[in-house]
Amino acid sequence: MGRIRTSKIKSTTKDIMEINKNKFKGEFEHNKKALMEVADIPTKHLRNVIAGYITKLVNKEKSKSIT
Repeated sequence: MGRIRTSKIKSTTKDIMEINKNKFKGEFEHNKKALMEVADIPTKHLRNVIAGYITKLVNKEKSKSIT
């Protein structure tokens, strides 16, 4: 089973994705760098969790469009 993300992580990620959807791709390292440009995240751990969730959402959206 996967890790559980809090509603704070999910809502923050969705807000960031709505505003800057074109900046993110399906690669974690790219999303981590783009997130540093877009938002002021106070800790490294929180930035990595949000970047990982963004990556998951982008890849999920890509797989839906393919099928």
